[in-house]
Amino acid sequence: MNLKLSYAGKTDIGLVRTGNEDSFKIDIDRNLFLVCDGMGGHQAGEVASNDACETITYCFSELVSEINENKILKLEKDIPPAADLLVKSIRLANRSIYLRSRSNAALTGMGTTIVCAVFEDDFIHVAHVGDSRAYVMTDNALTRLTTDHSWVSEMQAAGQMSEQKASELVAKNVITRALGVNEKTEIDIRSCRVEVGKTYIFCSDGLCGFADDDEILLAAMQAKGDLDDIAKNLVQLANNHGGQDNVTIVVIRVDEVGERSAREPMDVITIPKETDEALMEENKIVDAMIDLKNKSREEITSEVQIKSKSSNLPLIIIFIAFVIVAAAIIYLNSGID
Repeated sequence: MNLKLSYAGKTDIGLVRTGNEDSFKIDIDRNLFLVCDGMGGHQAGEVASNDACETITYCFSELVSEINENKILKLEKDIPPAADLLVKSIRLANRSIYLRSRSNAALTGMGTTIVCAVFEDDFIHVAHVGDSRAYVMTDNALTRLTTDHSWVSEMQAAGQMSEQKASELVAKNVITRALGVNEKTEIDIRSCRVEVGKTYIFCSDGLCGFADDDEILLAAMQAKGDLDDIAKNLVQLANNHGGQDNVTIVVIRVDEVGERSAREPMDVITIPKETDEALMEENKIVDAMIDLKNKSREEITSEVQIKSKSSNLPLIIIFIAFVIVAAAIIYLNSGID
C-alpha cells in the first residue's frame, strides 16, 4: 500500500487589503505543499510569494539530480533525502527573491514567509521561515508543528512575555526571519511519522495572527472531515476576526500509508546559513533558471505570433479569391461590351 493523500487549498484577500500577497502551491505528483505570505507593498509581496512557490516547485520537478549531486550545496547536517532537497530548494528561493529585489527598484525590500512540507514514505518533512504555521489535527486535538520566527515568539520563549500580553500587542506580527530579505537565512525543519487519519493544516498569519488555536480547532472540526469545508471555515474564521490580512489555507489528510520505515522522527533543527561558496553556486543555478524562464517566454511569444499569422491565412486566401473573381467579372463584362 502506497501513500495516499487528500488535500484542499484556499486563499482569500480578506476584508481590508486591496491585493492578495499570499501564494500557495500543491504539487501532488511530488507530495509537495507550500504556503507563502509575501510582504513589500505595491504587489512586490505577491511577486516574492509566487517566486518562492515557483522556484521550489521547479527544483522538485526539474533540478533534483543537479541539486543532489552538487557537493558544494551539501548541508552541514545529515537529514532525510526529501528534507535535504526541500531545504536546498528554500535556499534557492531565498536567493532568487533577494537577487530579483535588487535588480528592480519597484521590488526593493520584498520578501515572504514560507511554511511547506514534502511527504516521503511514512514521513512528513515540515520546513518554515517566518510566522506562517503548520498544525497537525488528530481526533479532538490541534498541535503546532512550527514555532513562529517573530519578535513576540522569541520574547515568549525567553520567558519575558506572557501569552496574554503578546495577544494585546499591536506590533505582534514583526517577524525575525523571511525569504528574500537577506542574502542568507536560517531554516527550521522537522520530520514526523504520518498515520492514517492525521490532518495537516498550513496557514498564513492572516488566520493564526488573529484566531487562537482553540478557535482554529473548533472551526476545522465543524467541517466534519470535509477538507474543502475546513479550508472555507478557516478563511471565514479569519474574516470573522475582521479580515485585516490576506489568508491562505492548505489542508492535507493521510488516507493510506505504506509500511512502517526504520527511520526515526527528527525533532526541529535549525539549518544554519550556507557558506559563501554555496551562495555563489546558488547564484549560478538561479541565473540558469532565469535564463530558462526568459527563453520560455520568448518561445511562447514566437508561437503566439506564428499562430496569429496562421489564423489570418484563411482571410488572406478569401480576399485573394475575391479579387480574382472580381477581376474575372470585370474582364467578362468588358468583353461583352
